Amino acid sequence: MIRTAALIAAALTASASWAVELGVQGTRFTLDGAPAFLLGVSYYGGCARTPELMARDFNALRERGVNWVRVWATWDMYDSQPAVDAAGAPQEPALSALRELVSLADERGIMVDVTLHRGGVLTSHEAHLAAVRTIARELLPWRNVYIDVANERDVRDNRYVSPQECRELRDAIREIDPQRLVTASSTFGSAEELAEFLEVTQLDFITPHLPRNADDPAKTQERVERYLAWLQEGGRFVPVHLQEPFRRDYGAWQPDSEGFLTDLRGAVAGGAAGWCLHNGSNRGADDGEPRRSFDLHPGRGPFLDTLDAVERAVLDAMALAAGG
Repeated sequence: MIRTAALIAAALTASASWAVELGVQGTRFTLDGAPAFLLGVSYYGGCARTPELMARDFNALRERGVNWVRVWATWDMYDSQPAVDAAGAPQEPALSALRELVSLADERGIMVDVTLHRGGVLTSHEAHLAAVRTIARELLPWRNVYIDVANERDVRDNRYVSPQECRELRDAIREIDPQRLVTASSTFGSAEELAEFLEVTQLDFITPHLPRNADDPAKTQERVERYLAWLQEGGRFVPVHLQEPFRRDYGAWQPDSEGFLTDLRGAVAGGAAGWCLHNGSNRGADDGEPRRSFDLHPGRGPFLDTLDAVERAVLDAMALAAGG
């Protein structure tokens, strides 16, 4: 816990002087070379925001110790416009909004996860390749970004992206931006499976999505430690980043604030490199309300107002719970 407190303090100090180059050092992220823990929130539909709302949201988040957000370049729920079209080409005004979002986050020392996925606007590998090239070119000036090329790529439906395709997506980005960090969210059942995946893909870190049941927060530390042990066994030392844990209104279990904070403490104790206050729409409601980060059109007001009382309580407490 003391070590993580130092990492968060370093991140806050670095961002205060606009040090926002994201890197990797062993199993940790770095900001301008200093180890840092990424403490963040889901901000999926952020490309629908106005610059004024983005700035207001990021100011409020930064005041609470948040130094990382996750936004999707291919988000199309609730009439949101993706930043790329079905061919992977630039699509306005969403692409300009993505650039503005990254720039405003950069000014506040906030890192940005820019995620793409297969099966929505992108239905072929060729379009997917074009899309990551578009994003890599458009975001080239900013160093506070990593790209998740394929959300939940190992789910065997229209989201599926093979390890070899992940490698090709990663290589397409690196041809444009050799220093850009790249990942693809996956789960792994063994050390051998993880080692093979990293050998093929050559990704910079892993982003496993863990189970979402009432007893899972208490298992997070053990799960992170297992992933780190598997990485050591395979001779690869990369960060384990929990970019999408459980959320409220997802299933029968409705996590309370202690559930979120237990999960966060377990991530820290286990040696994870980052954690997210995940939030999204209500799967049990026809209109999806409350939609939270899944619908961030301007009329919905400041981001914090889209969260419920439990999530706001977690947001206020999570920097301290993480040791900072």
